[in-house]
Amino acid sequence: MSTLPFHNPFRPGAGHPPPYLAGREDEKAEFAKLLTQNPVMTNMVLTGLRGVGKTVLLETFKPIAMQAGWLWAGTDLSESASVSEDNIAIRILADLSPLVSGVVVREVEKRRLGFHAEVEKVKIHLDYDLLKRVYDTTPGLSADKLKAVLELVWSCLAATPCKGIVLAYDEAQNLGDQAERNQYPLSLLLDVFQSIQKKGLPILLVFTGLPTLFPKLVEARTFAERMFHVVTLGRLNEDECRQAITIPVKARNCPVTITEPAILAITESSGGYPYFVQFLCREIYDSYLQQWASGVMDPVVTVAQVVRKLDSDFFAGRWNRVTERQRELLSVVAMLENCDDEFSVSEIVAKSKESGLKPFSSSHVNQMLATLSESGLVYKNRYGKYAFAVPFLGEFIRRQQATLS
Repeated sequence: MSTLPFHNPFRPGAGHPPPYLAGREDEKAEFAKLLTQNPVMTNMVLTGLRGVGKTVLLETFKPIAMQAGWLWAGTDLSESASVSEDNIAIRILADLSPLVSGVVVREVEKRRLGFHAEVEKVKIHLDYDLLKRVYDTTPGLSADKLKAVLELVWSCLAATPCKGIVLAYDEAQNLGDQAERNQYPLSLLLDVFQSIQKKGLPILLVFTGLPTLFPKLVEARTFAERMFHVVTLGRLNEDECRQAITIPVKARNCPVTITEPAILAITESSGGYPYFVQFLCREIYDSYLQQWASGVMDPVVTVAQVVRKLDSDFFAGRWNRVTERQRELLSVVAMLENCDDEFSVSEIVAKSKESGLKPFSSSHVNQMLATLSESGLVYKNRYGKYAFAVPFLGEFIRRQQATLS
C-alpha cells in the first residue's frame, strides 16, 4: 500500500472543536438548566486552565440555547473593551444588533416629492443605528444608557417566540475596571445586568476565562458571588481520554490504529487536558503517515518524541518571554511537591534556600508573582495562594532542567 487514504482528524488549535467532544455532559446539562430560569437569577462563569476546552465547550452551548428558543450573541472580549464604560456598552450594542435588526419597531409615513405626492410606509428596524441613537440620547450615565437599550430590545422581542438572549463572552478575564482613569466598565456590566434581571428581562450572561476571572468579578462587585454559578472545567478522566483518542479514528476508518500502550501513554502524558490529547494524537498520526509516505515500511513513533515537540510548540514561547530571574523563581516552584496544585509565597521562599540558587525574599516573590500573573503564567486565587495558569508547566520546567544538567 503506497498511500494511506486518511485525513488526520485531530485539531489542537486554540478554540478549534475536536472531532469528538468527550465528557462535558454535566456542564452542558448545567447550562441547559439555566435556560429554564424565570426570571433569570443566576448567570454562568466557565473557568479553567488553558487547554482545558473552555472555548470549545462554550461553542457547544450555542445550539443548546438556540434549540431552547434563545438568541445567542458571543465573541472574545479584547482588552480594548475594558478601556472605558462606553467601550463595553458599544461592544454589547454591536453584538445585539445582528440578532434584532430584522425586528420592526414601528412604521412611519413618508411622502415622496413630486406633483402627485405619494405616501409610503417606511419600516424602522431595531438595527445598530437605532440602538446607538437610543444610547446616545438617553440622559444619565453609561449604565442608564445601556439599560435603556436593553429594555427597548426586550420590549420589542417580548411579543415574539423568543425566550431570551444569551450574551456569551470568551476570554472575560480581560475585563477590568480602570480606577486610575475613572472608568469602571466591569462594574458597569455587573450593575446593569443585575438591574435588568431584577426587572425580569431574560438576558443571561455567560463568561469564560482563566481562574482569575471570578475573583475579579467579586472584587468589582461583591454581589457577583450570588449572581454567577461557577463551573470549573477539570481534566478528562481515563475513559473520556480513551473516547477522545479512539472514536475519531474509528469514524474516519483509519487503516492504522493506536495501540493500547500508546493510548495509555497519551492519556498519561496529556494529563487529561483536551488540548494535549489533540496535540499528541495529531503529531503521532502525522509522523506515522509521513514516514510511510517516504517509504518506511515499519514507522516508529513514540509519545516521548511527540512530547518534545509539545515543549517546542506550546511551552517554549511562554518560557522564552520570562526573564532569567523569573525562570529561576519558576524553577524553584517546579521543585515543590504541590507545584501542580497550589503554592504559597512562604513555600517558595523556603524552597529557594534549599535550591542552590540565589534565595528569594518574600517581597521579591510577591512582586515577581504579580508580574508573572499579568503575563498569564500564574494566577492568585481568593485564598492568597498561587497556581500555574498553564497546565503541566512544572513538568516542562523539570524537563528543561534535566536537559541542562
